[in-house]
Amino acid sequence: MVHQVDVVVLGAGASGLMLAAEAGKRGRSVVVLEKANKVGKKILMSGGGKCNFTNLDVEPKNFLSENPHFVISALSRYTNWDFIGLVCEYGIEYEERKHGQLFTTKGAKEILEMLLSECAKTKQVDIETHCEVQSVKAQKESGFVIDTNQGTFQCESLVVATGGLSIPTLGGSGFGYELAQQFGHHVFATRAGLVPFTFSDQFKEVTTRLSGNALDVSLSNDRHQFTEALLFTHRGLSGPSSLQLSNYWHIGERFNIDFFPSQDFNQFFKEKKKTQPKVLLRTLLNEFTAKSIVLELQQLIWAEQSETAIGNISDLQLEQIAAQLHAFSVKPSGTEGYRTAEVTLGGVDTSEVSSKTMESKKQKGLYFIGEVLDVTGHLGGYNFQWAWSSAQAAAQFV
Repeated sequence: MVHQVDVVVLGAGASGLMLAAEAGKRGRSVVVLEKANKVGKKILMSGGGKCNFTNLDVEPKNFLSENPHFVISALSRYTNWDFIGLVCEYGIEYEERKHGQLFTTKGAKEILEMLLSECAKTKQVDIETHCEVQSVKAQKESGFVIDTNQGTFQCESLVVATGGLSIPTLGGSGFGYELAQQFGHHVFATRAGLVPFTFSDQFKEVTTRLSGNALDVSLSNDRHQFTEALLFTHRGLSGPSSLQLSNYWHIGERFNIDFFPSQDFNQFFKEKKKTQPKVLLRTLLNEFTAKSIVLELQQLIWAEQSETAIGNISDLQLEQIAAQLHAFSVKPSGTEGYRTAEVTLGGVDTSEVSSKTMESKKQKGLYFIGEVLDVTGHLGGYNFQWAWSSAQAAAQFV
């Protein structure tokens, strides 16, 4: 049986559902094909089940891409405030957390229900789950034929909203990239993003012993710096600062940890040497963080002076200790990979896609939205905002 519709959307995630709803409002008949047993799985687990659906401060600088100007058009036409307006229309309660992040208070299911309600409103959208795409072919005149395990679909516009490789247990796959290449698109190499670091050297023993402890730090390399919470795990480093920096890190590289970015220990130690010459360094640092963390830092940085009063440590040694506390160099062995990554870096080359319509410049009627494109947001609701904005842009033209 052949199903004839205006638009076929591959993937029932954030961008796919948003596009289906908006295209339906234009009177377009839409079918969404989802290979998983349920729709919106990543929406439901995002933000610890509370869905960090956007951010109060959305700028192009919050996104990574080989073509950084690509995001400007879509983000300016459908803004964070537009989506917040939709959330308010549905009476969904939300709260602001650090760095302008907006989360639902009652759970991510409210965002998913809102999207499904928007799709149902128009009576133009059908959603098929357990639907495996077997082949996609362009027709000679125009449009596409999509063969699936649930029959054949013919459409004028085909929208690739398949996401990336992150969290394969929730349906992450490389299908969208393969489809892009089938139609002659260049795909930038992909890697896990917003993902914890792993270690295999002596530092791993430290992170294992400190597993579960957290403190506010600044992580930096030559490309970027993030000052946010760091979480020690039994495998390495996680928490917002680590996830953020992972987008700017490549295998084999080092980065620096400033364990106390709000302090100036060089100055602090000099003052304490005069006023409290008999005190131990660890006693001073216990004021600023957990004793367990201080003991590990002592072992790493000033083991030889661990029982020496500050008054008996030379100024040069104190400067060196302070310098290490503010720029401790580590070299991860890798990351936890796609298994726990929140996003996929790389993807479909945006120079071959219209920033206005999201349509392929190589194949008429083919559109790419959301994470499958080479656009990756920082942690904090930016990847959802890209899903909403890119879907809205394409929905006006499919």
